[in-house]
Amino acid sequence: MKRTLNKDVLSDNNQSAAFNRETFKKSNTLVINLMSSPGAGKTTLLEKTVKMLSKHYRIAVIEGDLATENDAERIRACGAKAEQINTNGGCHLDARMIAKVLPKFQINDIDILFIENVGNLVCPSGYDLGQQHKVALLSIPEGNDKIPKYPVMFRRTELALLNKVDLLPYIDFNVETAEADLKAINPNSRLVKVSAHTGEGMQEWFNWIKGAYQAWIKH
Repeated sequence: MKRTLNKDVLSDNNQSAAFNRETFKKSNTLVINLMSSPGAGKTTLLEKTVKMLSKHYRIAVIEGDLATENDAERIRACGAKAEQINTNGGCHLDARMIAKVLPKFQINDIDILFIENVGNLVCPSGYDLGQQHKVALLSIPEGNDKIPKYPVMFRRTELALLNKVDLLPYIDFNVETAEADLKAINPNSRLVKVSAHTGEGMQEWFNWIKGAYQAWIKH
């Protein structure tokens, strides 16, 4: 019974994800699903990203949280359209939630849509939202054990951002170990070191987004 229930839930989600994906395809909107544990710095990263890339792209953000509109308000203050989804206790966004909020956007006028998922290294990785790319964010203060302890998250993402590298002189974290752990789990992924606070390494992240967008509009 449990396996049947799980199958039904994912089947329903996947149908909604297919609808979302077709919507994004028709509008030529690149969609990036950004996932991490709470406090890793997703919103700060997106604030910096919006400020830099909105000069070249029309950007919007869907914010996922258990409660409050705090993160959406931060993104709006940067000049981007943002909609908040409150899961009221749910540990992840699903494709149906995304489908319900899409009518609040003028999707044909959006080049890049970021989805900031609920802070959690387990549940979000299992749900297709209709995105083109999944990106995982890890931060230096979380320690070196997160990649091997949560392999499904990092196995299902093609890029891992290592945030808060400005704290490396003060925290016991081994970047080489993190890179090796990621390669062991997902040889096709890569680790990009950034600091959303100082701007260190952010240009590589921006370049990745630009490359993903160029590849997408040629599909």
